[in-house]
Amino acid sequence: MRVFLVDDHVVVRAGVRALLSAEEGIEVVGDAGAAADAVRGIALEKPDVVLMDLQLGDGVDGVELTRRVRALPEPPAVLVLTTYDSDADITRAIDAGAVGYLLKAGPPEELFRGVRAAARGETVLSPQVATRMMKRMRDPLPGLSPREIEILRLLAEGMGNKEIGKRLFITEATVKTHLQRIYAKLGVDTRTAAVTVGVERGVIRLG
Repeated sequence: MRVFLVDDHVVVRAGVRALLSAEEGIEVVGDAGAAADAVRGIALEKPDVVLMDLQLGDGVDGVELTRRVRALPEPPAVLVLTTYDSDADITRAIDAGAVGYLLKAGPPEELFRGVRAAARGETVLSPQVATRMMKRMRDPLPGLSPREIEILRLLAEGMGNKEIGKRLFITEATVKTHLQRIYAKLGVDTRTAAVTVGVERGVIRLG
């Protein structure tokens, strides 16, 4: 099966290429570190599976690139391979069309199995991601809206209400209203507590 790698770190691409190339039945047909190069390469090589990192360096993240790849006339399966395991990252990637989600910390055998399963159109999840999703299903938080998650991320960056309002082109009063709803849904009453719970429950990630 033919695989295309997308990761903005050259050393990581080289390492993954070496691993996959040594595995019988898997051929790495190309790689890219930026969205534009990836789309061109994928359209040209027509791989069966694209291994997609989430953090890219050219302003387009792996989620948006997944959407673009899945919109190609003959779209390959997209399998996320990343270090990030927050609920928000997982949900966004799956919603964008990824067939699975693996973590770079996993063993090579997990990657090999994942690539083969993705090529067959099967869903692929690393054990840690599957555990997180099961926990979320058993003990879900009241759902935060996309705007509330966005505001929570900006809180985590240390922004005040005025700064958040300017960033999102909304009034400071609107920011306060959103914060009240966030606090109520997370069961907290301070900005710090909201960020802490958001990180602990995988709604957002720091860094």
